[in-house]
Amino acid sequence: MLKMYYGLDEDKAGGASLDPCDIDGAHFKPDLYLGKLIQEKSLTELMDKESEMLRQIRSLDSDMQTLVYENYNKFISATDTIRKMKNDFRKMEDEMDHLASNMSRITVFSSNISHTLQDRRQNITKLAGVHSLLKKLQFLFELPARLKKCIEMKAYSQAVRYYTKSQQVLHQYQHMPSFQGINSDCSKIIKELTQNLKQQFRDKESTPKQLAECVDLLLQLHEPAEELCEEFLEHARQKLDCDIQELQHQINLLKNVNKTSETAPPSYLDTPMDVLEFVDCGCNGFLSNMCLVIASYNDMFLNRQQGSEDIDSIAVKKLVIFVNTLMELYFNAVQERVHIEKETGDNTLLVRALDRFHRRLQAMNKLLPDTDFSRAGTNIVSKAAQDRVNHYLESLKQHFTDCLTDIRQNLASPRLANKQEQSVNLTELLGNIQVTTLEQVKSVLINLQVFIASDITFAMKPYFRGPFCTHGVREGLVVSYIKMITDMCQDFCEGTSTPPPALLLILSRLCSDYESSTISYLITLTEEQFDMDPHVEVTSVSELCVNIKQTAQNLLSHYVKVQGLAISQMLRKSVETRDWLNTIEPRNVRAVMKRVVEDITSIDSLVGQLYEEGIKKERSSDSSRRAHSYSYASQQRRGQWNFTPSIDNSLMSNIQKLFSEKIEIFSTVEFSKVSVLTGIIKISLKTFMECVRLRIFGRYGLQQIQVDTYYLQLYLWRFVSDENLVQVLLDEIVCSTVHRCLDPSMMEPSVIELICERG
Repeated sequence: MLKMYYGLDEDKAGGASLDPCDIDGAHFKPDLYLGKLIQEKSLTELMDKESEMLRQIRSLDSDMQTLVYENYNKFISATDTIRKMKNDFRKMEDEMDHLASNMSRITVFSSNISHTLQDRRQNITKLAGVHSLLKKLQFLFELPARLKKCIEMKAYSQAVRYYTKSQQVLHQYQHMPSFQGINSDCSKIIKELTQNLKQQFRDKESTPKQLAECVDLLLQLHEPAEELCEEFLEHARQKLDCDIQELQHQINLLKNVNKTSETAPPSYLDTPMDVLEFVDCGCNGFLSNMCLVIASYNDMFLNRQQGSEDIDSIAVKKLVIFVNTLMELYFNAVQERVHIEKETGDNTLLVRALDRFHRRLQAMNKLLPDTDFSRAGTNIVSKAAQDRVNHYLESLKQHFTDCLTDIRQNLASPRLANKQEQSVNLTELLGNIQVTTLEQVKSVLINLQVFIASDITFAMKPYFRGPFCTHGVREGLVVSYIKMITDMCQDFCEGTSTPPPALLLILSRLCSDYESSTISYLITLTEEQFDMDPHVEVTSVSELCVNIKQTAQNLLSHYVKVQGLAISQMLRKSVETRDWLNTIEPRNVRAVMKRVVEDITSIDSLVGQLYEEGIKKERSSDSSRRAHSYSYASQQRRGQWNFTPSIDNSLMSNIQKLFSEKIEIFSTVEFSKVSVLTGIIKISLKTFMECVRLRIFGRYGLQQIQVDTYYLQLYLWRFVSDENLVQVLLDEIVCSTVHRCLDPSMMEPSVIELICERG
């Protein structure tokens, strides 16, 4: 028993072990164990084993002594408890004997009473039944008077309770004349009661509690539930329609104020609500009343204890249709008001209003689980956010357009005043448009961050946050803005307008800077501030960079074309308006050549403000350059241009071209000053050459061309990437002039050099 008390299991403790050498087993043999130790262990091991066993014996003795001490007090307490229980049981036995004797006496007395009253019990039962029936009949006879009294006291619930309690009996026994009269009187009184309840139900001053009581009583009187539902909803709609009309009045008032603000300031009484006050008015007015109607409707028709499934389904259907119809009107009003707010500058008020609107709709869903207004509310919030994004995009477009207008004015003002385009600081203009456009985008992003603040409920919803950040801000604002800049700049290359050439140069550098750093910076900034979803497919940065780089290339090429055509126009007019057959012997460089050099120098200064120098081929010495410029004069002395009948001069020219490198006039322009100037000079000299080919020259006309080309050679070589290119084009001009000359006679190089240095 002790083993059972302490939870010891003999089998688990080693009782099942059959090894006689197991010191913890039940079959342990000490002699065998000792003999085995003596045989297997050395003297030192036997002494260690003895010491170990002595320690174990002492430990077991100590544990046993501790257990005895611990249980001693428990044994003493148990002894005292048993002694007390013996005394208590003795008293209890005496009381049980006394109780048994009392029960015996009671049994005897009860038997005697039952035997004595046995004959009268049946009579008493009959009399009690008759008494109960008489009380019911008395209640029925007094029912009409009771009902009238309740109606007079307006205790309608008590009257209905009286009538419903006796209605079944009156209908069951209405064939009896006495009951028929009572039933007729009660029906008339109940009709009057029903009319009073309906009148109270239609009263606008009735409280929700009174309305609920009226509906409950009318339903107990078996009035049609469908009609009551319709009547209640129609009564409730009057108040809700007034709330909707108030909201629409505020919208119309705001529209009228916006229309008349230019003519006269509005009066104080006609000041419309701001968007937060408008939403508060809708929430505290329309939505609060709607919630009250839904709660009252649920208490009246849906949460009744004795309701039927058919009535509940009809009531729910009517309520859902009623609520959806009015909520649609409310949503339209809120959306219209929020849409008016899209052109305001501050988002804080709008976001607070949308957040409050969104919170109240969540409460509406709990009242009416069969509807989901959060989706419609979220659509309004998303539409408002998208309107703000679109408004900011239009503002950014307008700002960029204004920046271009300012640049145009700054470029035009110096030309109108001093005819000195080089006085314009293009670097400053470029820096201004870069800084202002970038700051505008940053400011817009900061303003839009209000929509995803941590204290805004709809900002935490993934169905709003994801589309707003990715498709709204990144794609709809930043990417669209970059594409807009690309398209506007591209229009300058393809459109019919004639922008200032310097504007083309500034925009080409702007697009180049956007491609190299600005686009990547804006996209990275947007993704960091708005926590983009990396799994959503978006426009890549590389795609934007490729497009804007191509636009920068087109702008620069268009700039080269425009400037080249401007200089070409001067050269063409100078060639076409001169009589080259009858011109006098040249004494000066023509003024148009000086103007060409001045314009190209000015262009070089402007381009140098925005682009690096670029790579040039190794230049030859000045003496070799001068010698090369007189190649045709030396060839004249060697007899190349002696016009002997045996040799065709055009053939000699074509043979020479075979050994010269082909020059591509409209080649790709690189983003460097040298490449730009090279393109302009190639176009200008090519035009000069083609105009020369259409004219006929005399001796002095040829010599004038010699002087002009030498003057151009003196100055233009420093602007191009390869000075041989200028030399080849100028040689072709002189060669073409020789071909078109009736009396070719070349001027001495020393004379040409003297004229150009003097000019």
